[in-house]
Amino acid sequence: MKERQGVDLPAFLASYEKPPERGLRVNTLKLSAEEFAARAPFPLGERVPWEKNAFYLSEEKTGADPYHFAGLYYLQEPSAMAVGKLSAGCSKMRVLDLCAAPGGKTTQIAAQMKGEGILIANEINFARAKILLQNAERMGIANCAVTSASPESLTTRFPAFFDLILVDAPCSGEGMFKKEPNAVPEWSEANVAMCAARQRAILDCAAEMTAAGGHLLYSTCTFAEEEDEWQIEEFLKRHSEFSLVKAHKLYPHICRGEGHFCALLEKKEFIFCPPPASGGGEGVRHRSAVKPYPICKNSAAERAFRTFEADFFGEPLTGLVHTLGDGRMYLVPAGMPDLSGLSLLRLGVELGEFDGKIFKPAHALAMAFGDWAKRKVFLTRAESERYLRGETLTADLPNGWCTVCVEKFPLGLGKCVGGTVKNHLPKGLRKVK
Repeated sequence: MKERQGVDLPAFLASYEKPPERGLRVNTLKLSAEEFAARAPFPLGERVPWEKNAFYLSEEKTGADPYHFAGLYYLQEPSAMAVGKLSAGCSKMRVLDLCAAPGGKTTQIAAQMKGEGILIANEINFARAKILLQNAERMGIANCAVTSASPESLTTRFPAFFDLILVDAPCSGEGMFKKEPNAVPEWSEANVAMCAARQRAILDCAAEMTAAGGHLLYSTCTFAEEEDEWQIEEFLKRHSEFSLVKAHKLYPHICRGEGHFCALLEKKEFIFCPPPASGGGEGVRHRSAVKPYPICKNSAAERAFRTFEADFFGEPLTGLVHTLGDGRMYLVPAGMPDLSGLSLLRLGVELGEFDGKIFKPAHALAMAFGDWAKRKVFLTRAESERYLRGETLTADLPNGWCTVCVEKFPLGLGKCVGGTVKNHLPKGLRKVK
């Protein structure tokens, strides 16, 4: 760092004596940044310069607020939001977040997509993929599948398929030194070399899956050139079909953040094919066709869901109803590719479960579409604490399933019987009393 920073080294080192920067990014699938700022129950700092929907934070315990449970915001280190500026304009696209957990960048891209297109969020570590799933559901994302697969297995399924691939690569984590103290003793030159080798393999897979004319967005939270600038230089030598569009490196002594590197690459729209034995070569636009997800029908399950749907919403949802063998039902958005055979945690929005007789709605349904429900319980922020602890509520509503809201924002499901609303917030999501 002394060689890289030169006269800026004292300022770089001094940045580690300051507390870590914290940020909050508003979920614009639920409300605008301006509306959140008007409602915010805790102080918001300045806007994050590279993410118009984000604010700096001074408080630490904002994750316990009912607005957080309602998916109104995502807590994210400010410099990690820099990739959003490079992924703008991705609506109606086929997008893959290849190393997605815990979901900060997935949810940021999902907000930019505005419910259009297809987003596949992948995390090879299954335990971390479950955290990714929870965040996707909390934020109410409807056009997203969550998988837990290796990059190599995805490459064989999706050659030249995605319009945008994000590789937020596992790295040596120099930008995490203040936020995660364990990152310091884990750092070594050997670890940097190991990370760089792993990143090369992931990038090569991503290159195969990027459609002609598509983009590959690479990022790390480290300052090691082996994992950043040199990684991109070597990639471009291996893949002449790509070119560098732009790159940013944020250092903690220059910006208000812990540091990040990101680079946007573009794949040529026409790829030259070598000439056959006779004749010349030609430019071919290559984009693979992948079969759509095979929808499994269960007429009894679908009838039960449609009965619930008419009572709960009053009008049908847009999408295909898919029923698994165990009775779980999903609303699959148009254009979802065939993911069968992969470790699949989520396919669109989980609607609920059919037990052979009745349909029981899922929490994810309320988070994605609950504001369309005919029956709602509106709670203040203070009142919503009771619901989040799993307590029963009262409401003057007709009998049936309802959405429980903090103010106008869904928190989860309840079932009203005779003025009493039984709490159906999943136990794993409840606040400890």
